[in-house]
Amino acid sequence: MKVEIAPEYGHFINGRFVAPQSGEHFESINPATEETLSRLANGSGADVDGAVVAARKAFKRWSRCRAQERAGYLFRIARRIQERARELAVLETVDCGKPIRESRDVDLPLVAQHFFHHAGWCDKLAWAFPGRSPEPLGVCAQVIPWNFPLLMAAWKIAPAIACGNTVVLKPAETTSLTALRLAEILQEVELPPGVVNIITGDGETGRALTEHADVDKVAFTGSTEVGKRIAAACAPTRKRLTLELGGKSPNIIFADAAIDQAVEGVVAGIFFNQGEVCCAGSRVLIEESVLEEVVEKLKRRMKNLRLGDPLDKNTDVGAINSKRQLETIQRYLEIGASEAAKRFDTNCPLPSRGYWCRPTLFTGVQPAATIAREEIFGPVVCTMSFRTAEEAVERANNTNYGLSAGVWTQKGSKALWMARQLKAGVVWCNTFNEFDAASPFGGWKESGFGREGGRAGLLAYLQ
Repeated sequence: MKVEIAPEYGHFINGRFVAPQSGEHFESINPATEETLSRLANGSGADVDGAVVAARKAFKRWSRCRAQERAGYLFRIARRIQERARELAVLETVDCGKPIRESRDVDLPLVAQHFFHHAGWCDKLAWAFPGRSPEPLGVCAQVIPWNFPLLMAAWKIAPAIACGNTVVLKPAETTSLTALRLAEILQEVELPPGVVNIITGDGETGRALTEHADVDKVAFTGSTEVGKRIAAACAPTRKRLTLELGGKSPNIIFADAAIDQAVEGVVAGIFFNQGEVCCAGSRVLIEESVLEEVVEKLKRRMKNLRLGDPLDKNTDVGAINSKRQLETIQRYLEIGASEAAKRFDTNCPLPSRGYWCRPTLFTGVQPAATIAREEIFGPVVCTMSFRTAEEAVERANNTNYGLSAGVWTQKGSKALWMARQLKAGVVWCNTFNEFDAASPFGGWKESGFGREGGRAGLLAYLQ
């Protein structure tokens, strides 16, 4: 399917597309071909101010809007997303580099699900929090990453407007096209002007938005480094803040696990979306007695992964999102080799253009190694062994992060015991990377604070 992409886009402010006040634009690049897709407006402080003013004005009306009416808008947004799902999936893949199968079968159904789910909450907020009188916060500044552009927009926008807030969204510089296409959908369903505004631009645009004096709430998903800077900037202000940051998640395989199923879980946990996932299972901890078996089966499975054209429905591993991110991954590959870990990659041919990285496995990794401690954000996994469940917990928790974890075992009591011991916001048992709009998601420690999704996620957008 061919998707129409305009040669140039402006910001979406107060219900319409407007040119940037500075007149500056930047290029959006297809990471699989390095071709320019479009030119996008580079937001300045003046653009941000205009969006915040529009959101503040709209808040006065939207916060008083009947709950059933708000629900109707969210429901119509969800239905229109479903109707345009094929188009949105192709655009997401072209802009982001992820395989079309993931955009079509994972991202888009969840995008619609979040709007449907939060449509149902609009008239139930008073019953959801007994003894309280929940009120919306006001204007919400939301900054999202490039790995799940449209899904992260849905995670942020749906609960915010369901609770009666208004939004200024800043998508990632390299992946703004689906957010702008979402703006078209908001026009189609006639969402009142100013309820959702979308500003494109670089890090300076994001800084101007999160530090704006008339913003009541900041929601950020991205790197821990940037999250710390945002937290420092918000600390002396009245702004509410939620952060969903990086991770170095463990995937723990016990000897009594269904080994073939666990290997598939490892593949899904780290090579999904090229490993560009904050909760990716990048550390695989394997009980010593089955270490060799698991590693050999993982190598055989990796050899069957198909890397190439993201628009091919048979592709398993697509393009890395940007040249900058590819260079970061390559630096970690060099570090891993220098730390005496044994490297195995699929040695599959790479396309002549675009940003590509072969799925890579490091074995014999020490817990103190750089590749075992720092987030790589690419298709790179390292394996380590353990002898007892207590040792597995100790190694799994030996990290500054705490976003997610996976446990593979046939014993329910062991799975539940591990889940209680692991310092992670989400623990999956005998699966990995399963999401639902009704389930809260978020981290511990340097993986952030606050939750998105479910009843807990609504609290972030209510007084």
